[in-house]
Amino acid sequence: MSSATILVAVVSKALGGRGYDVRTTGMAATLWKWVADGHGDVVVTDVVMPDENGLELVPRIRKLRPELPVIVMSAQNTLMTAVKAAERGAFDYLPKPFDLHDLLDCVDRALTKPEAGGEDNNWPAGEESLPLIGRAPAMQDLYRTMARVMGTDLTLLIAGESGTGKELIARAMHDYGKRRHGPFVAINMAAIPRELIESELFGHEKGAFTGASNRYAGRFEQADGGTLFLDEIGDMPVEAQTRLLRVLQEGEFSAVGGRRPIRANVRIIAATHRDLRQAVRQGRFREDLYYRLEVVPLRLPPLRERAADIPALVYHFSRLAQEEGLAAKTIDNKAMERLQQHRWPGNVRELENLVRRLAALYSQPVIDEAIIEAELRGNSADGSAQAGDAESLGGAVERHLKEYFAAHGGSLPATGLYDRVIREVERPLINLALAATRGNQIRAAAMLGLNRNTLRKKIRALDIEIVRGLR
Repeated sequence: MSSATILVAVVSKALGGRGYDVRTTGMAATLWKWVADGHGDVVVTDVVMPDENGLELVPRIRKLRPELPVIVMSAQNTLMTAVKAAERGAFDYLPKPFDLHDLLDCVDRALTKPEAGGEDNNWPAGEESLPLIGRAPAMQDLYRTMARVMGTDLTLLIAGESGTGKELIARAMHDYGKRRHGPFVAINMAAIPRELIESELFGHEKGAFTGASNRYAGRFEQADGGTLFLDEIGDMPVEAQTRLLRVLQEGEFSAVGGRRPIRANVRIIAATHRDLRQAVRQGRFREDLYYRLEVVPLRLPPLRERAADIPALVYHFSRLAQEEGLAAKTIDNKAMERLQQHRWPGNVRELENLVRRLAALYSQPVIDEAIIEAELRGNSADGSAQAGDAESLGGAVERHLKEYFAAHGGSLPATGLYDRVIREVERPLINLALAATRGNQIRAAAMLGLNRNTLRKKIRALDIEIVRGLR
């Protein structure tokens, strides 16, 4: 008995046990005849059938019987499959293997809540060009959510650690969404000096400030009719947050130094590696802006939570390296197992940099476990500071900076890196000093060797929260 036959029997038994009258077939032609004859209240179909692709059947069913919900299941569980199912008007998409309870719940919803679908098949390139790789359960949940909101203008908030690929998610939502023919404009809040953020976002008029010799169209204007991606939104200054909130509420803005209102015809996608809920509690991020942005939350899992995807990612990055003229490499089984055991603090970006480094620096056609072990030991905390070894403060800082550079590679900000690193070091240092002195700023300043007024300025600039009741 084939696996397809077994699946049909299991699904049929589960639905029958729920009280449904079930009719089964393995042929698309038979299914189409039943639909055309008016039979059935819901269709559950696989993508792969002997005589036709199940996805191609969906728009025909929708055209003949628009009220008939179609649930598509598939072992080809990629983002493109989920997108195609949604675009063709499927009620829902279930990646194999799935839990029978999920299928039963889906059928229940289909029979109680009709859902309209679309038939726009005009997506861009094929699946092989899609930058999102992975079939782990966490990625499947992400794909399904993305597919459901792909054709809308709903605001998205993508949360994920650095290096997980948040901009790839934003780019895919644009390229496969209703605004695909408009511009995609990205701005990294952490890479723009605080005093220039409003000008970068909203533009400025000639003469608005010293050096403004010409009118400048900001990112909102540049993204007109398309998508504006606000990366690292958690690093946005509070004063700029206020202005962004007003734009989201009113749908219009004015350039710095300008009076003419400009309509904001953009879809907003924001991303952050920070915990914005905690930032709200600490007063570093506006609560009302947070809820304006988190209309649809998307969580991008770190690589350590989807280690099963590492072989596919390695193959993908190896192919890209070959297209750039680097030598083809094969990772042996033991080496691949070691890659899957690694914690990957830099996530997918760190893995990509490692694959490129292997292709460029090693003459061996087959990469073994010893090479991988040496690379990971030399470029991560796994081996550079063994447990129990004494390590100086300078050594620890240097180690972490090496990890940061190795993880981020060519995506480091073009300017402001020094101030950003100093800010990241100062905040925990001052927090620890305040904790050690129970919030006494005079003693903390003395401990740090700072003037008390200087410490106060740094506390304000770094948005450090002082424990209530302590001074």
